[in-house]
Amino acid sequence: MEPWIAWLLLAALLGIAELLTLTLALGLLAVAALAAGLTGALGLPLGAQVAVFAAGSIAGLAVVRPIAHRHIKQPPALRTGTAALVGREAFTLTEVSRAGGRARIGGEEWTARPYDPDLVIPADTPADVLAIEGATALLYPVPGRDG
Repeated sequence: MEPWIAWLLLAALLGIAELLTLTLALGLLAVAALAAGLTGALGLPLGAQVAVFAAGSIAGLAVVRPIAHRHIKQPPALRTGTAALVGREAFTLTEVSRAGGRARIGGEEWTARPYDPDLVIPADTPADVLAIEGATALLYPVPGRDG
């Protein structure tokens, strides 16, 4: 069997092992083995193939893997300001229609309009905050719940 075929088989096995373990290391070794296999397919000697595999493995494990780990462990972006209100529940204080209204969101009173301009949300109704436009909350009533 040609050495480059063995490299490609090793790359396939390492790739499958990466999919089963999700270690981020075996996939990088699979890429290095693939590069070594391609080097062999170009007709370069076994020593060059081993050197390409070693360089690719070291570069992947020493450079790419720490960056990938840091990216994966990064906390999710923190929503602040009005963006933090989107998705929260509001409670209408007055009737909310196209003309306006008032709602309580997180202990604060906000001007409000329905997200769907044809809706009229009665007072004392829970609603979801779908968006914030300026200082106005766009609400949609929570289905099946009345205040």
